[in-house]
Amino acid sequence: MTKPSLPDLLHAAVSAVGGTERPGQVAMAEAVAEAIDDNSHRLIQAGTGTGKSLGYLVPALAHGERVVVATATLALQRQLVERDLPRTVEALHPQLRRRPQFAMLKGRSNYLCLHRLHEGAPQDEEDGLFDQFEAATPTSKLGKDLLRLRDWADETETGDRDDLTPGVSDKAWAQISVSSRECLGATKCAYGAECFAEAARERAKLADVVVTNHALLAIDAIEGAPVLPQHEVLIVDEAHELVSRVTGVATGELTPGQVNRAVKRAAKLVDEKTADSLQTASESFERVMELALPGRLEQLPEDLGYALMSLRDAARNVISAIGSTRDKSVQDEDAVRKQALAAVESVHGVAERITNGSEYDVVWYERHDRFGATLRVAPLSVSGLLREKLFEDRSVVLTSATLKLGGDFNGVAASMGLSPEGVEGDDVPVWRGLDVGSPFDYPKQGILYVAKHLATPGREGTRGDMMDELAELIEAAGGRTLGLFSSMRGAKAAAEELRGRLDNPILLQGEETLGELIKAFAADPKTCLFGTLSLWQGVDVPGPSCQLVVMDRIPFPRPDDPLMSARQKSVEEHGGNGFMAVAATHAALLMAQGAGRLVRATGDRGVVAVLDPRLATARYGSFLRATLPDFWYTTDRNQARRSLAAIDAKAKADGT
Repeated sequence: MTKPSLPDLLHAAVSAVGGTERPGQVAMAEAVAEAIDDNSHRLIQAGTGTGKSLGYLVPALAHGERVVVATATLALQRQLVERDLPRTVEALHPQLRRRPQFAMLKGRSNYLCLHRLHEGAPQDEEDGLFDQFEAATPTSKLGKDLLRLRDWADETETGDRDDLTPGVSDKAWAQISVSSRECLGATKCAYGAECFAEAARERAKLADVVVTNHALLAIDAIEGAPVLPQHEVLIVDEAHELVSRVTGVATGELTPGQVNRAVKRAAKLVDEKTADSLQTASESFERVMELALPGRLEQLPEDLGYALMSLRDAARNVISAIGSTRDKSVQDEDAVRKQALAAVESVHGVAERITNGSEYDVVWYERHDRFGATLRVAPLSVSGLLREKLFEDRSVVLTSATLKLGGDFNGVAASMGLSPEGVEGDDVPVWRGLDVGSPFDYPKQGILYVAKHLATPGREGTRGDMMDELAELIEAAGGRTLGLFSSMRGAKAAAEELRGRLDNPILLQGEETLGELIKAFAADPKTCLFGTLSLWQGVDVPGPSCQLVVMDRIPFPRPDDPLMSARQKSVEEHGGNGFMAVAATHAALLMAQGAGRLVRATGDRGVVAVLDPRLATARYGSFLRATLPDFWYTTDRNQARRSLAAIDAKAKADGT
C-alpha cells in the first residue's frame, strides 16, 4: 500500500474541521514531518490564524509513533482533545487505515481522589480525621462546593477538575484531591481499582497522542521518575511559556504556616522527643520570618541559616521515625502517615536545598500584607535542565506565535539551553528555526502607534499626560478598547480616572471572573476592558469589539524582582548584555503577545497604541518593534486618532 501523502492528509483534516488550508500551515506540517523523520528539532513560529494545531497533529498522527503534545493553557488542551483530535482522527482514518488513540494526562492533584472523598481528609486538629461534608455547613460557600463535588463524583467519568462546571475554590478542591506524594498508591488504596488518576495514566499508556501541560512535562523532567509514557516525539505548543512554567515547578518555598502544619501532622506518628525537636525548629524559623524584609538573599543571614539547619535536621529525624511508629489511636493510618510524610519531606527538601547554597539557585524573601513572609528558592536558569532532559532521545518541535525576538530565534533557543542556530558539536542539540508567517496582512490591518510626545514613565506617581492620551484614543475609537497595564495598580488607577471622564463602560480585571469580563467586553463595542498580565495573553475577541489595544508602558520586569535581577546580573558576569538578554527579552515576549490581541481574523482592523515613548526613542526600541507584528508604524497622534475614528465609523455603518 502506498503511503498517503502529507498534503492529502492535511487537506482531509482541514476540511474535517471546517478550516481553510494556508501556505504557512503546509510549510509547518512539512517541517514537523521532516523533524520527526530525521530525529531533529525545530522552533516554528506560526502566527495567529495559521492553524498550527493541525500543522503539527497531521504529521504526528501520520508518523505512527507515540507523540506527547504539551500546552500551557487549558483552553488549547480542551480544543485539541474535544475538537481537533476527534475530527482529525476520523478524517485521516480512510487514508491511514487506522484510528490513532488519544488521551489527556495531567498531574495527580487535578483528579478527584475517591479515598479522600469517602474517608475524609486527614486534618491538623486534635480529632485527626473528620467528615469535611459534615463540618462545612451546607450554607457556607465551602459547604456548597463540597456537597456539589460529592454529587459530581457519582456522575463524572474522568474525575478531572477541569470537567467540573462551574468550578470550585482551591480550598474545596484540596479537600478531595491529593498530590503525588500524598497518594497511597493504587495497590495500597481501597479505591485503587476505580482511581481516576490511575485510569488517566492507563489511557495515556495506550494512546498514540498524549495531551498534557507544561507543568507535568516539567515534573517529568525534574523528578527523574517518569510520569509521561515513553514517547518518540514531543511537541511543545505555546512554547514561549515553557521556561516560566518549568521555573515555577522548580521553585521551592517555606512559610511558618506550612512548617506548622507539617509539625501537627507528624506529632501523632513519632515519639514526643522527635516531635518536640521539630516544634522547636519551627518556632525558631517563625521568629526569623517575623523580621524578614522583602528582597534577594545573596548571602544567607546567620540566624536564618541556623533556623534552616535545625529544620532540616529535625525534619530528617521525623522522616526516619515515622516509618517505625504505630499509634493505635490514629484511624486510616496509611493516609495520615502518607500526608504527614509529604508535608515533612517538603519542608526538609526546601530547607536542605537552601542551606546547601548552590550558586545556581536564587533565594529571596517575599512579604504579603495578609499572609506574612515567604522564603523562596528558584533556579538561576533552567536552560541546562531543559537541554539535558528535553532534547535527548526524541524529536522536539517547539511552536508558538511568538518565538522570534528582535528578528531571530536565538534568544528563545538560549533560554532552553540551545546553542545559536547552525552551531554543531558532540553534545549540542541541532535545531532549525522556521517562521511560517501569518495569514493576516498586518501592514494593512493594523497600525502601531507610539506616543513619542509623552513623558517617560517613572516608577511612581500618576501619569496625567498618559491618562489624557488614553481618554482621547478611547473616544476616537468609540470604546472598543483593550487596556493592557504593566501593574494592577496602573489598571485600577486608569479605570477609576476614566470612569469619571468617559461615558464608555470600563470593565476591570478582578471585578468579575475573567471569562465573564471577556464575554461582556465582546458583547458591547462601546465597552473597554482594563487589566494586567493574564489579559496580555488570554483574550481572543475577533471583530469590532476590540479595535484598539493600549499598552501603558513597556512591561520590563520590576527592578526589585529578585529572580530576574539575579539572572540579569549572571549574564553580565559572563560577559553578556544582561538587560537585553533578560529584561528586554521578557518585555518583547509580552508585547508581542499583547499586540497579538488586535488582529484575530482576516477582517479585523485597528490600532496598537504604546503610551511609552521609549519604544520610539531608546536604543532597544528597534529590538522590541522587530518582535511585534509588522503593523504600519507611526508616532503621529493625529494620524492615530483619524484612523481610529474611521475604523469606528465603518464599524457603526456595518451595524456594530
